[in-house]
Amino acid sequence: MLGDVNVDANGIRRCKWCGDDPLYQAYHDTEWGVPVWDSRALFEKLILDGFQAGLSWITILKKRDNFIAAFDGFNPEIIARYTPEKIESLMQDKGIVRNKAKILGTITGAQLFLEIEEKEDGFSNLLWNYLDGVPLQNSWTNMAEVPAQTALSQRISKDLKKRGFKFVGPTIVYAFMQAVGMINDHQVDCFRHTEVKPE
Repeated sequence: MLGDVNVDANGIRRCKWCGDDPLYQAYHDTEWGVPVWDSRALFEKLILDGFQAGLSWITILKKRDNFIAAFDGFNPEIIARYTPEKIESLMQDKGIVRNKAKILGTITGAQLFLEIEEKEDGFSNLLWNYLDGVPLQNSWTNMAEVPAQTALSQRISKDLKKRGFKFVGPTIVYAFMQAVGMINDHQVDCFRHTEVKPE
C-alpha cells in the first residue's frame, strides 16, 4: 500500500512536504536526513533553522545563498567578532531575513560554538552524543504521524538554551535533527528512507 507520499512523473516517491518545487525536491533528495558530522555545517544549519522560526523552510532555502554570503560562509570565528557596523549592514540586506534578534542570536551562537570547540569535545560531539553517534530510524507512513517535537529535542533544546543559544526551542531543534540526519524521518515509502540510513 502506498503511504502518504508524492509520486512524480518518473514514478519517484517523495515525502509529501517537499511538494513539486524543484528547489525543495532537490533539497529533499540530496540533503534532508543525511547525517551531518561536521561541526561548522551543523552550526550553519542550526542558525538557519533559527531564522526559519515563524517562517517556512522554503523561504529560508530560497535565501540560503544570500545568507551564506552575508554571514561570511557561516564561519563562526568571523561571526563571533561582528561589529555594530556589520550588524547594521545585515539589517539593510534585503537578501536575508532582517531580524535583529536573530542576527544577534547568530553572533552569540558563534561565540558559544567557539567555546564548545575549544573547551569541550566539539559541537558535533555535543549533539551526536545524545544519540551515542547513531541516527534514530523512524518508520512513518503518514506525515500526520511525525511529531513536532520529542522528549529528546526538548532535552537538547534545554541544554542549548542553558548554554545561551537563541532560537533553539524544541520544535526548531527537532526540525534541525531531521534535517541533519540525527533522525531519519523520511516516510517509509519515500525513496530516500533507505538511502539515508548509515551503512
